[in-house]
Amino acid sequence: MSDFLMPSLGADMEKGTVVEWLKKPGDRVERGDVVAVVETQKGAFEIEVFEQGVLSEILVPLGTEAPVGAVLARIDGLAAAKAAAGPPPPLVPPATAAAPAAVPPAAQPLPPRREALPSAERLRISPAAARRAAELGVDVRALSGSGPGGAIAIADVEAAAAREPVAAPRRGFDPAAMRQAIATAMARSKREIPHYYLSLPIDLGQAMQWLTAENDRRDVERRLLPAALLLKAVALALREVPQLNGFWIDGAPKLSSAIHVGWAISLRGGGLMAPAIHDADRLTLDQAMAALRDLVTRARTARIRGSEMMDPTVTVTSLGERGADSVLGVIYPPQLAIVGFGAPRMTASIVDGEIRQRPMVQATLAADHRASDGAIGSRLLAAIDQHLQKPEAL
Repeated sequence: MSDFLMPSLGADMEKGTVVEWLKKPGDRVERGDVVAVVETQKGAFEIEVFEQGVLSEILVPLGTEAPVGAVLARIDGLAAAKAAAGPPPPLVPPATAAAPAAVPPAAQPLPPRREALPSAERLRISPAAARRAAELGVDVRALSGSGPGGAIAIADVEAAAAREPVAAPRRGFDPAAMRQAIATAMARSKREIPHYYLSLPIDLGQAMQWLTAENDRRDVERRLLPAALLLKAVALALREVPQLNGFWIDGAPKLSSAIHVGWAISLRGGGLMAPAIHDADRLTLDQAMAALRDLVTRARTARIRGSEMMDPTVTVTSLGERGADSVLGVIYPPQLAIVGFGAPRMTASIVDGEIRQRPMVQATLAADHRASDGAIGSRLLAAIDQHLQKPEAL
């Protein structure tokens, strides 16, 4: 038996509200299955499990707020999953059972394990009624109880379910709440992290020339955007300068061997988030472009998964073609750095002894001075520049 906990989806998250259960008690779950939808100040996120088993018990009903680390449900392990699946087909030798996969490390340590949230007591709802509400998708906040002292009973839950259809779970976000969450995280960052800033103008002539020629050979739906080149160049540069890829935890840098780039996405209605593109250094340009398109679409329709918010090892913010000339980012704790790209501009530049108009972009770096210094930061910007001069090799 293991606990399914309220995850930490960023340094600014203290609690979340369960707005949808996608599995019910008795359902089999596989590693990576989305089990619940949790709403935070930054919107609604799909929460996955990282093991195989059977969802045995839901402890937090719909509409209940729980702190990070609270037990939301319990899962029976691999043996229960095999039992739920039934006996194997005849004449097929049984495969050797593998050990359950370990939970991948998160971007920051999980909070101390807490006991199951005493939500039933605070809401004055019996545990059986709480489980029934989760099964039927009833928001217990809207109910008045008929039990002793106004406690919500199973009959109240079932009557509410029969009285009207269950409302669709919320999938949007509150711009004011998101702005408050951003303010909290950024204030903490500027208060605790000694930032240093570097910038470097990068000539995009080679990259844009290659990109134009490459796109001319492609169908419209398969064409690449400059963002894919920037993403891959940063990821490869971090492979060469790993001192900026990781987290500041417990008073020391904790570097990551995986490169998960958090790509800052501006949301309609205001606010932003930076979910991770996992193993960005291993992606082809086509895969990077597909990942970017998918991430932007899901971010703007509240379909981001919790795991994509938990483990970015660095953040990249790109202002696009209509942005300012440069951006000086604020590090998202506990990360060590944020890379920024301004809008490309045609600029007079000396090339082979001649003054020419070249597309230039201002690349910037904000890094944690506790973990690195300007020499290392300069190496990262130089590596990004070098990769963008050889776009065919990205």
